[in-house]
Amino acid sequence: MEKQNLIEKYNLPEEIKFCKKCTVSNQRPRITFNEDGVCSACTYAEIKRTIDWNERERELKDLLDRHRRSDGRYDVVVPCSGGKDGSFVAHQLKHVYGMNPICATWAPNIHTDVGWRNLQNFIKSGFDHVMASPSGEVNQRLMNLAFKHLGDPFQPFIYGQVNYPLNVAIQHQVPLVFYGENGELEYGGDLKELHTSRRDIVDDSQFSFSGLPVEFWQEHGLTAKDLNPYRGPDHEQILDLDIEKRFFGYYKFWDPQEAYYHAKEYTGFSANSERSEGTYSKYASLDDQIDGFHYYLGYVKFGIGRCTSDTAHEIRDGKISREEGVALVKKFDGEFPTKYFDVFLEYAGLTEDEFWEVVDCWRSDHIWTQSGNEWVLRKPIWEEH
Repeated sequence: MEKQNLIEKYNLPEEIKFCKKCTVSNQRPRITFNEDGVCSACTYAEIKRTIDWNERERELKDLLDRHRRSDGRYDVVVPCSGGKDGSFVAHQLKHVYGMNPICATWAPNIHTDVGWRNLQNFIKSGFDHVMASPSGEVNQRLMNLAFKHLGDPFQPFIYGQVNYPLNVAIQHQVPLVFYGENGELEYGGDLKELHTSRRDIVDDSQFSFSGLPVEFWQEHGLTAKDLNPYRGPDHEQILDLDIEKRFFGYYKFWDPQEAYYHAKEYTGFSANSERSEGTYSKYASLDDQIDGFHYYLGYVKFGIGRCTSDTAHEIRDGKISREEGVALVKKFDGEFPTKYFDVFLEYAGLTEDEFWEVVDCWRSDHIWTQSGNEWVLRKPIWEEH
């Protein structure tokens, strides 16, 4: 595999710097740091503490009243796989605000036992639900290509996850789609949506096959018919229905740990029996046996693993200190996801040698160096000065 130029591909700064408040670095795509060395996610976390949440709830009620239906039809689409975040949003909208949601899941690549059990418990707790399961043969081919050419086997799932709820909205003529948190704000990215709950759906074009033209996939043997389930509605359909894509985190202080407690109490959600590989937590991203390789490739490409993401948010939420976060990152970040490695290789159609060849071509020289037979970070956070 040809060596990838990640600095150019993702517009990464060559000098690695860490946020002064959390554990994330400036290698996260689209993140910005202010003159005090604080990342945009931490800046937003401080802004959250100044928001008048009572006023935001009034805005929420006004929005929902404009969409509320009295004839029994669905009035909001909630993307939800049975995980803590979607379950929290769906339960709030239905039982606190009296909406009639239809919940939509783009099926995981390979269900985990705990993920499937949580989805079934969520449905049993009182929610109408639909799920799209794409062709396994097509999905496997897409994953193989995405792993090799995008450095992320999870991309085909993201296409469906982003677009399927919009297709459900068109099918049921429901112009309101409610997601949980706005990842650009909560995890570090563009702050242009700081003062709005609405995502311009045109901005989601970045998720339409990650900037790779349809021709790329067709050149690799996939047809328009193969790709169609992963794509959203025609733009004209979205405009005609005036679909609004909203984030619940704009209206309610977003706290992943509190979402977990809420889902556990009301929708039968349960955490994993063991911590997730690459981190210390047990209750996030539990649905898919492929999850761990998405996070591992993020660590390879950006030096930012699953534990970095978890600790950064919990520092912002006041759950742990930065010192505790750094210690956890040193202990868990970049841990290889061995549990489902053989499953992943078989599903993606890879040999172990092919896997490591692809992984190593995504290691940027400004992040990694070799020490003997091992790759090590050039500038780990626990060695910062």
